Amino acid sequence: MATVNSNAPVMSQDLLNAVNPKKPKAVEGSVEADTDKFMTLLVTQLKNQDPMNPLDNAQITSQLAQLSTVTGVNKLNTTMESLKSSYQNSEGLQAANLIGHGVLVNGNGVTLAGGKGIMGVNLETPADKVQLIITDPKTGKDVQTIDLGQRAAGTVPVAWDGVVDPTKLDAAGKPIALKDGNYLIRVVAERGGEAIKDAKALSFDTVASVTTSAKDGVKLNLPSRGVVTMSDVKQIL
Repeated sequence: MATVNSNAPVMSQDLLNAVNPKKPKAVEGSVEADTDKFMTLLVTQLKNQDPMNPLDNAQITSQLAQLSTVTGVNKLNTTMESLKSSYQNSEGLQAANLIGHGVLVNGNGVTLAGGKGIMGVNLETPADKVQLIITDPKTGKDVQTIDLGQRAAGTVPVAWDGVVDPTKLDAAGKPIALKDGNYLIRVVAERGGEAIKDAKALSFDTVASVTTSAKDGVKLNLPSRGVVTMSDVKQIL
């Protein structure tokens, strides 16, 4: 006769929990969380439906189609956020390589130092005639006009030596240049005899540092111009 052991070991709750782990709770707002909510509502609806007037297959199919659509949209949003993050990381690396480099951004000033200055012009459309006018901010008088002639759309960097009239020489026989300092600049452009409003003056600055954040993206810190975005940079020098 077989012997029955009435003192068989009892399966502990800890062991049961170990071999049957609970499904981790989905993160609020995630695709999994939205799916769980939808399925919970659908099951509740099926449990509480009127037995005399149950949901037909078309209604259930319609609701499942809605679930599929919502899930697809949420997955798309997740993918887009991932792409956005990857783009910002890539843009951040590109911006970091700009540290120490000169850039041209929208501005109305140029600095003449040691007889050297850099500025530029940005044209959204072609122009028959382009002039860059330099003004002394202390007197308000125009001190020089640089004729750039006919130009296609795009960015035109301009190197300036401060020499207004090359025929005027100093005692050493060198052309007389304007004093070092800060000057104002503006652009006058024409096409077909009419003024063009999309011509902008560009100022030179050097990228000192880069700031990145999920909210504001990548920012370039310029000593003279302040904070600008990558899209503000018209040309890298």
